[in-house]
Amino acid sequence: MITLQDCRALDTQDPLRKLRGLFALPEGVIYLDGNSLGPLPEATAPRVARAITQEWGEGLIRSWNSAGWFDLPQRLGDKIARLVGAHPGEVVATDSTSINLYKVLSAALSAPQADARRSVIVSERSNFPTDLYIAQSLCKERGCELQLLDDGDADAIAASLDERVAVLMLTHVNYRTGAMHEMAALTAAAHRKGVLAVWDLAHSAGAVPVDLHAADADFAIGCGYKYLNGGPGAPAFVWVHPRHADRFEQPLAGWWSHAAPFDFAPGYRPAAGISRYLCGTQPILSMAALECGLDTVLAAGPLGGMTALRRKSLALTDLFMELVESRCAGHRLALVTPRQHDHRGSQVCFTRTASDGESGAYAIVQALIARGVIGDYRAGNARASHAQDGLGHARGLPDILRFGFTPLYIGFEDVWHAVEQLRQVLESGEWRRPEFNQKHAVT
Repeated sequence: MITLQDCRALDTQDPLRKLRGLFALPEGVIYLDGNSLGPLPEATAPRVARAITQEWGEGLIRSWNSAGWFDLPQRLGDKIARLVGAHPGEVVATDSTSINLYKVLSAALSAPQADARRSVIVSERSNFPTDLYIAQSLCKERGCELQLLDDGDADAIAASLDERVAVLMLTHVNYRTGAMHEMAALTAAAHRKGVLAVWDLAHSAGAVPVDLHAADADFAIGCGYKYLNGGPGAPAFVWVHPRHADRFEQPLAGWWSHAAPFDFAPGYRPAAGISRYLCGTQPILSMAALECGLDTVLAAGPLGGMTALRRKSLALTDLFMELVESRCAGHRLALVTPRQHDHRGSQVCFTRTASDGESGAYAIVQALIARGVIGDYRAGNARASHAQDGLGHARGLPDILRFGFTPLYIGFEDVWHAVEQLRQVLESGEWRRPEFNQKHAVT
């Protein structure tokens, strides 16, 4: 039986423990929601203040040159590239995940070698909804078809790829369950059938080792405000394999993606390489904040980098699973996150079997938050979708209690105390109190 003392001993031996000081975490809070919004880095507030008061306030428009504003998308992209197995000059930080997905899906569907018969995008029904919405919208625009699979099994995905399919669009780590795809194997399966592979790294970048080149992926997009700690609404990022970067064009041809934006020419001429995936003027204050977040992840480099972060992540999530199943036994919690290390990301998710028509999952999470343990909840999907929405019918997905583990600031003692608070919430039944059952706009 694992004890609190065992957890404290693990923290003492942890080479990454000093990285917690990089964050301005509230006292008395165990933050297990960095997979939705990373916490505030200590460096962010002074950095953004400097961007406001000095670069904007004093430098004014001169700061596009003197403070390096103009090159921020590429400079931050190079930092992100170090986390996802890309090379310098292949990634830009820009826009949102949804907008970047629209760009790369459009480019993939317009591929010069595309066969006119290929008009299908294949994805999973359990993919993050915004990815499906973007694909659905694009299919309406292009007269394409969105084919959604019920089973995330690699063999089933590979078997769905035929001569009608143009693009395989997958999220590397599932937002609900934490299940992780084998990127290289599925990309290879797609390429064998002449299909391009688009990967969403929103729950991967900064959380698990990613090697886009080794996987031979075609396109990737990702989020800046989850494990990259860039702040609410932080710019996202986009990567395009060099073999495609100068051959495909994305549809949002703004002036920032022009080969010479300050020529102010009336005709569009795309920039070379990944810069053509920019669009309009960049949000400099948000970029400044994102750079601080990226630096927190890169600070693990001298301590072993993503390999060390992954090792600790797996140890933390293994511990959480074991403690919940031993200390919260009898409370109808069921693990939905894969136990196999190579099949899961950096989160652990449970469902709770309903005894009286309600699982209580939302209220349990709210009661935990009131105790200072911040996880989150993802609603099930028991209602059928409208027939005309192109997404088919829901399959009765259960409510999820979701807990993210970021090794930069979460320790083993944190895991012990989080499980202890969960045990008390369940045993006391306090989650049944009315205030914990009032749904907020953001759940």
